[in-house]
Amino acid sequence: MAALPAKPDLGQLRKRAKDLARAESVKLSEAQFRIAREHGFPSWPKLQAYVRRSAEGVQHAYHADTEYYGERALGLLASADDGTPSARAAFDRHRQPLTREGARTVVAREHGFTSWRGLREHVKTLAGSGEPFARAYGLVEARDVDGLAAIVDEFPELVHAVGTNGNDLLGMAGATCDERLSRVLLERGADPARGNAHGWTPLHQAAYSNLPLLADLLLDAGAPLDVSSRGDGGTPLVVALFWGNRTVAERLARQGKAPRNLRVAAGLGDAELLDELVRPNGTLAPAAGAHREFYRPHSGFPFWRPSGDLAEIRDEALSWAARNDRTEALRTLAARGADLDADVYRGTALTWAAAQGKVAAVRTLLELGAEVNRVGTFGGPKHGVGITALHLAAQGDHLDVLEVLIAAGADLDARDGQWRSTPEGWAEACDSPAARELLARAR
Repeated sequence: MAALPAKPDLGQLRKRAKDLARAESVKLSEAQFRIAREHGFPSWPKLQAYVRRSAEGVQHAYHADTEYYGERALGLLASADDGTPSARAAFDRHRQPLTREGARTVVAREHGFTSWRGLREHVKTLAGSGEPFARAYGLVEARDVDGLAAIVDEFPELVHAVGTNGNDLLGMAGATCDERLSRVLLERGADPARGNAHGWTPLHQAAYSNLPLLADLLLDAGAPLDVSSRGDGGTPLVVALFWGNRTVAERLARQGKAPRNLRVAAGLGDAELLDELVRPNGTLAPAAGAHREFYRPHSGFPFWRPSGDLAEIRDEALSWAARNDRTEALRTLAARGADLDADVYRGTALTWAAAQGKVAAVRTLLELGAEVNRVGTFGGPKHGVGITALHLAAQGDHLDVLEVLIAAGADLDARDGQWRSTPEGWAEACDSPAARELLARAR
C-alpha cells in the first residue's frame, strides 16, 4: 500500500487518479474510488476532505462520542480560567468570551467548523469516515503497536497532526501506560516538547501516570523539564509531586530545573531547601510561596486561587510532604507551625497520605496529633465531600493504612457528605474486596 506524502496534496492525488484511469482504462471516478479505498477512505470526497483539513492545519476529531467534545470544551474553559496562555490564546484567536458557549465555538472552529453543530455533525459520521487520525487514536487505545506503526508509516503526517484541544498521538500514547506506543511515534519524528492547549506535554503525562520508563524515553528524546501546564509552576516534576508519584519525581528532580518553593521542597523531602524556606519560628522566605499557580491537574478538580497567605503556604506544603511519604519533612513543618488538620485544597495531609497509601506518613501524622476522624474534602466536588481518611484508604484498598487508622480510633460508621456511605460502602463501590473484609472484621 502506497503511503501518502508527508504533506498530502490534492493536485498530486488528482494527477495520480488520472494516470491510473488511463493506465487501467477505467473511468476517472473508478480510479478515484480505488485510491480512496487504498488509503482506508470510503469515498473520494472523504479523502479530499481529509487532505484539505490537513493542509489547513486544523484539529482532527478522533472520538465518536459527541458528548466528549462538550467535556473538552469545558476543560479548555477551565484551563483558560486558570490563566494557561495557550488556552487563553485559543479564545483570543476566535474572539470568544470565556463562557461555555464561547468554549464550544472555539473547539468547533479549531476543528475547521464555523459552528458547534457543524462539529457534531462531522463527529456523527466519524466512525465510517476512514479518518487516519481517528483510526490511529483507536489503535493507540487498543495498544496495537504494530497497527500504529503501520498507519503512521502510511500517513507520515500523523506524527505532527493534532486532535481536539491540541492533543497529539504522542500525548495520547502516554496515557495508555504502554511505552512501546510512544517509542513508535518518537522513532518516526513525534515532537516530545509539544504541549496541548493546556500546556500539557508528554512528560507531564508520564509524571501524572508515574511512568519512569516513559519519562526516561522522553528525556532521552529531548523533552523539556521546565514547561508549565495549568498555571505557573506546573512543571512535570510538580505534577508528579501533586500525586505523590515519587519514582518519577525523583528522576525528574535529578535533572534540575525544579521550582524552588516550599511545597516542592516538602514533596522531595529536601531538608536543606526546607531550612532555607521556612525558619524555625515559622516565618517564610519570599521564595516559599512562589510559582504556585498550578493547583489542579485537570478540570475535574474545582476552581481555586492560591494566595500568598503564609499559613496556607505552610499547610499546603504539609500535604505535599504527606502524599509523598516524606516523614522528616512532616515533622519539620509541624514543628514550624503547619496545621496538621488544615484542608488547604481538596484534602488534609492525612487524607492525602491515606488516599495514596503512604503508611509511614499516616503513622507520623497521627503521632504528631492529626485528627483521625477529621472530615474534609478530596478530589472532585462530586466525589470527596465530607470524607475521612478511612474512606479514602478503603477506596484504594490500602490495607496497611486501614489497620493504622482503625488502631488510632477511626470511625467505621462515618458517612461521607455526598453519598452518605461508610468506608465499608466505599470499599464495596470501588471494588476493594480486601478492604471491605478488613473493615467488616474490625466491627
